[in-house]
Amino acid sequence: MERRRSTPLDALNPGARFRAGHHVTAADLAPVAAMLGQAEGALAARAAGTLMTHLIATAFPGFGTTILREDYQYAGTVAEGDSLTAEIEVLAVDKAAGRARLACRVLGPDGAARLSGEAEVAPPRVVEERDMPQTRSASPRPARVLRALLARCAGLPPVRTAVVHPCDPESLRGALLAAEHGLIAPILVGPEAKIRNAAEAGGLDIAALPLVPAPHSHAAAEAAVALVAQGRANALMKGSLHTDELMAAALAREAGLRTERRVSHCFVLDAPLYPRPLLITDAAINIQPGLEEKADIARNAIALARAIGIDLPKVAILSAVETVTPKIPSTVEAAALCKMAERGQIVGGVLDGPLAFDNAVSPAAAKAKGIVSAVAGEADVLLCPDLESGNMLAKQLSYLGGAESAGIVLGLRVPLALTSRADDATSRLASAALLRLMASSVATKPAN
Repeated sequence: MERRRSTPLDALNPGARFRAGHHVTAADLAPVAAMLGQAEGALAARAAGTLMTHLIATAFPGFGTTILREDYQYAGTVAEGDSLTAEIEVLAVDKAAGRARLACRVLGPDGAARLSGEAEVAPPRVVEERDMPQTRSASPRPARVLRALLARCAGLPPVRTAVVHPCDPESLRGALLAAEHGLIAPILVGPEAKIRNAAEAGGLDIAALPLVPAPHSHAAAEAAVALVAQGRANALMKGSLHTDELMAAALAREAGLRTERRVSHCFVLDAPLYPRPLLITDAAINIQPGLEEKADIARNAIALARAIGIDLPKVAILSAVETVTPKIPSTVEAAALCKMAERGQIVGGVLDGPLAFDNAVSPAAAKAKGIVSAVAGEADVLLCPDLESGNMLAKQLSYLGGAESAGIVLGLRVPLALTSRADDATSRLASAALLRLMASSVATKPAN
């Protein structure tokens, strides 16, 4: 608990200064996101205004201050994870009128002003002292995985990507953002009128992007897959259509995208309380995978983990308990997968299971259970028993745990960024980064 003490009117003099640092969180950007539908863009700098108002009211002059006027100019952008520096200087004090004029600035990580201007206030007449509760950020290490993915993509040429049925502003915005970061070269595929209407509604410029018309979502999925088959695209990105529509087109044998490996989906999550990226699989495609399917799901996840920079991924095979029992088939399959890894049938990672979720991610829980393992408490990959458990786990971490997520389909001849229609542009950008990293390493051998 932090104790703060206000500075009363009689103690204020011209030239007095106040300075404080602040680490931008998702909560700081929430008012901007509410206006824009996202936290991107120039208006995000307005988060600096909220910060300045908060400091004037609670720090300097502090509690009891009435803000009479704020006149600020904004420049640049403010993003989650930025380190800001706020500065307040007393320009003039009119003690008879009970007012003070303040010069205000908020500097970004580069030292340039994100906010500058003046505020007129009525400081408190007497000292007020209060405890300030310590609010824990929804993301103590904000956007760390996204930043790491983008850094790993630096220098790679954009991959030609068929963006399937991007008929809402968010889908288009995600594709354009990925293009701005040099991750993809988008080819828009879908109903031309709907795509252009979505661009207009979102204030987005798509004039320079190639557009392959298709009358509806099913046709758009088939046309996008055909672009890959023809060599005109090297990756796929889901827009505003149902997953099963796109997957049906991609998995059709005549499409030529299947390989000898089982297709699976993998989430990459940035969970605030976990010290490393966390991969969860399969949460979108394989409903009740058996042993052979789980072996391929593990192989696919290991390939993705290595592509994003985890040299020797630790794979925890989840179940409800950490002991093998025939009453819970997933524990038996977990043990079999570990034996397959010992015999060299699954390579590139370290496997252990069955492990309950707490034992997989918490060293303290693993120690309390007496589990001695290279994986327990330090898992990079969580291989779930079935789609239901994987999907619920990923969404719980996202919606209740504040995790940022990205999603990708693995095991096809080309990578497929499989985003949710509820995903914002940041999640779509992270998925595009996964797509770019996997574009050079996906299997190329078609199925027999």
